[in-house]
Amino acid sequence: MSRVHDALRRSDPSGLNPLGRPSPPLHGTQAGLAADLTGLLEKIETIPYTPSPEASLIDAARPAEAPAEEFRSLRTRLNHLQTLQPIHSIVVTSASPAEGKSFTAANLALAQSHLEGNLTLLCDFDFRRPVLHNLFQMARSPGATDFLQGKAQLHEVIRRLEGTNLYVMPAGEAVLNPLELLNLAGVKTMLDRLPSIFNWVILDSPPLLFAADANLLGTLAHGLLLVVRMGNTTIDAVTRAMGSLCQNNILGIVVNGAQKSELYSKYTYYHSYYYSKAE
Repeated sequence: MSRVHDALRRSDPSGLNPLGRPSPPLHGTQAGLAADLTGLLEKIETIPYTPSPEASLIDAARPAEAPAEEFRSLRTRLNHLQTLQPIHSIVVTSASPAEGKSFTAANLALAQSHLEGNLTLLCDFDFRRPVLHNLFQMARSPGATDFLQGKAQLHEVIRRLEGTNLYVMPAGEAVLNPLELLNLAGVKTMLDRLPSIFNWVILDSPPLLFAADANLLGTLAHGLLLVVRMGNTTIDAVTRAMGSLCQNNILGIVVNGAQKSELYSKYTYYHSYYYSKAE
């Protein structure tokens, strides 16, 4: 499991299209997105929530577990930051592969969705090595790439997980050049418009040092979380990853991979005492 350490700080919201402000008019094929947003939630298919047993996802029915506490702490800080700035879309990335970015994106989205009425959309924008469809055991396609290529409507590429406020947009079919697809104007339009429906839009993206995708997505979203893994990520990799970003909108750093002894014993002691008193 993991320890989540976040060092959140303010980012510059200039140039963003925050929730509540008038959006720029759409032109050409982008107008189709506005039509897709009409009655979107009612059109989205609801599927059973059957996460993979190997996914290590937090469970709302077991709130005393240490990972759940850590992600709720991260959620609280982000929600407080949202009261200060119009932040509704976040890119979750890492410097290198195998740092835990998808694990972090999925669990943060789940933690947000546990709040009543807090509609959350989790998008798999790692078109190179998508994994979110495996974590939630759903079909990979239709997904984001299908919508961006005009092969599916928006409501067809999103699924609602039954009994939750969590909506998931899988990656979609494989594409030859993901970066060209992400450069389409429709990507920015979609990320500008979705916060009018979802309070949080969380994007899982490729690692910064292995593809330019996360760098581009970071310029389109309101903020970025960088995931590093204890004992694996080097200071040089973090420095180069942060230096590669085009704009200064890093909201914080999530540290993944703490030893059980560093974290669990404290939570176990605290919650064992609390629940024994409650009983």
